[in-house]
Amino acid sequence: MLYFPDPAKLKTQKIVFEDIYPARDSGTLEQLKELSSKRRAIEESINESRFITEAIAREISGGLTSHAEQDLHKLEQYLPLLENLVYHVGLVSDNPRMVRCTSELKIRWSSALSPSSFFFLMGPKFFQIDNLQFELGIALFLYGAMIREWASEVLSVDLVQSATLFRKAAGVYHYLALEVLQCLLSSSAPERQPEATSSVSSVMSLICLAEAQAVTIRKAEEKGNTGLLAKLHFGVVQLLDEAHVILHSATKEGKDISARFVDFISSSKALHELRSYKYLADSIKVSGQIGVTIGILRLALTNGQKKIPGQESWRLLLKEEIDEVSALLKKYEHENDFVWREKIPLQDELPIPEGKKIVSHIPYHPQRWERALVFKI
Repeated sequence: MLYFPDPAKLKTQKIVFEDIYPARDSGTLEQLKELSSKRRAIEESINESRFITEAIAREISGGLTSHAEQDLHKLEQYLPLLENLVYHVGLVSDNPRMVRCTSELKIRWSSALSPSSFFFLMGPKFFQIDNLQFELGIALFLYGAMIREWASEVLSVDLVQSATLFRKAAGVYHYLALEVLQCLLSSSAPERQPEATSSVSSVMSLICLAEAQAVTIRKAEEKGNTGLLAKLHFGVVQLLDEAHVILHSATKEGKDISARFVDFISSSKALHELRSYKYLADSIKVSGQIGVTIGILRLALTNGQKKIPGQESWRLLLKEEIDEVSALLKKYEHENDFVWREKIPLQDELPIPEGKKIVSHIPYHPQRWERALVFKI
């Protein structure tokens, strides 16, 4: 699997909710202060603006040792409070004073999926949409990204947990695309970062599903059923194809997307396509059709060599797969030249893998701490 941590690399600027929303009673004021405090913990972590030792960070988060888990803990304390604020502000959203209050929030987040040209030399460019739904949307995007990071961290020790976490992240992005970001479509903001669009959240959901299936394949490899493995790897290719189509439509609509993000999707697709054809060739070789086997491997190499990733670690992984397929091809060609002498079918006569998808997203159900908020309006 290719590692792509960029979605979690968001930055934000400070928000003090109690300075913006006029509380009518002490209970509301305390809740607004608690909301600001929970957000400040997230701000300091992702902005790396406060240095604390690993021991203190672990103690604050209740013993969690993973940085991704610690940030997830912070977000899980913040999101239910934010959901409650969104709900209560929505009840009085037509009130002119509440409209002015929200516009004074100055909700600013950077982007990790915009082109590099969008970043200033002195730091990231911040996007601003004066809408609490924007804050909820980006916080949820970060939440999904941190679940995905945690899934990558546990990959080497627990395949089942890793696949489950990837499916959970897919569910967060699925919910975000359908239930939260649609409300921002009519926003008058002159610029909108990719993370604030439903199309990119849909892409992220598909990527997480592809990664969940890629993890699941590792368990399947223990059984050595090459025919099934070919189908499972091609299922990953199909999921990434769907993501590519959505992302392509988004860029056609004028949305600026990081070239590295696009490269990650196409490189991941190329890697799993190579593996799919390799396993397909192996399953056909078992049946004695060495000519077809050679044709499939030649096609796999031709397709794989068309896509060379920009990032070195991705390039090395794809090259490793290309070298393995190339070695197999040489072996079978040598065997065919001296033993079987079978004709190699033309490209359009070759079978292609049949995709099989066996994962689905785990639905995300938002939590809201139902506490009354009363504003001076």
